[in-house]
Amino acid sequence: MQTHAAAPAPDERQTRRLLVYLAVALIAGGMPVHEVEADVRRAARRLGHAGCQVQALPTGVVLSLGYGSPATFESVEGPLRLDQSAEVNAIQRGVEDGDLDATQALEQLVAMRARPHRYDVQGMYVGGALVAGGIAMILQPSLRSVVFAVLCSPLVVLLMRFSARHRLASMIFPCAAAFCVSLGAFWAAQHGLLTGPLRSLLPPLAVLLPGGLLVTGLSELAAGEMVAGTSRLVFGATQVLLFSLGVGAAAVLLSADSTMLLNVRADDLGWWAAIVGLLLLTSGMSLMESIPPHLVPWVLAILSITFGGQVLGQTLVPSPWFGALLGAIAASFGAQTVEALRPALPRLVVFLPSFWLLVPGSLGVMSVTQLGLEPDLAGPTLGLSVSVLCAIAIGLVLGSSAAAVLMRVGQASRRGLRTTSELRERLTRWPMAGR
Repeated sequence: MQTHAAAPAPDERQTRRLLVYLAVALIAGGMPVHEVEADVRRAARRLGHAGCQVQALPTGVVLSLGYGSPATFESVEGPLRLDQSAEVNAIQRGVEDGDLDATQALEQLVAMRARPHRYDVQGMYVGGALVAGGIAMILQPSLRSVVFAVLCSPLVVLLMRFSARHRLASMIFPCAAAFCVSLGAFWAAQHGLLTGPLRSLLPPLAVLLPGGLLVTGLSELAAGEMVAGTSRLVFGATQVLLFSLGVGAAAVLLSADSTMLLNVRADDLGWWAAIVGLLLLTSGMSLMESIPPHLVPWVLAILSITFGGQVLGQTLVPSPWFGALLGAIAASFGAQTVEALRPALPRLVVFLPSFWLLVPGSLGVMSVTQLGLEPDLAGPTLGLSVSVLCAIAIGLVLGSSAAAVLMRVGQASRRGLRTTSELRERLTRWPMAGR
């Protein structure tokens, strides 16, 4: 007599779909896989499935509700904008607080993907110009470099939008964008219009550089996620190589001499340039990433804290790696604290823009370009790139760990105060009860 396994109940299928969609959305928003798995298991426990099994990777998620139960696979299809990540956070909170059931949450997750851009195409172009100008005022504070970055940004946004619609174009997009921008930078430097072309070409490309990808990969490796961490690092390194090939091709085509490949920082604007740069960067990211207006001040606050940490670190120790370490600690600790104090504010949305400020990918592009064209110049920059990348990864771990410890101490203190007050109240009432 044959026996057949009972089909899963409809509510279990719905719950499984919800949880796997939630995991995919969190990964598409840029969250490390170990944090995704922890969040999904917490949501599953709230829905009554304490034995939920989940394996998250950068390209897909496998999930089941218990040992030996049916599993569901869902692939990750493209990144999310920051406004969509904020909506995912709200849905997750609704599930954990019991305000949304599985059906309602699933409907909202599906609708979130189709949500139109808040500022449409014009916002992307204007935002790209503001981001490029803002990063130039921080990375290369020279009026000519700022103007160059703003002029190149529409081309980068145009290529970005075109590659999003064509699979083949997306494969060569990093190389093509870097080649076009570098061609203009080296040409302008040869005609005396630009100082430090290798550093000046980075701000227009900053929105594309895989700095966040590399740091996330390192944090996943530190958390024991070997497959996810290794794959992100390899993919990020490949992106850096493609950008560097574009820069190198432009330098060879224009016969750029070795002085143009030096890491030269021009500073013609003064101390106020960084403050204006932070404001421009925040405004530009809000337009490009369709950030909800009520989150913009918090993004600016975390960016300011991150920049302050960088400046303090480089003041205490005259080396970029210590500034990157303190900046990453400040960004991670600040974002974790903000979410703990204001649960409605998504940590990921206010934290991810900090990667555009820490610019670890920029140093990677410079070092690989120098390595290919002028190996004698590459040593210091390559060593600096590795040290900054590792410092950021360590800083993120230290910042998030410190925030977690602080939150636990706060929760324990609140529980202790409640216990003390209850005990005092009972002792006060006890003699009355004896009478």
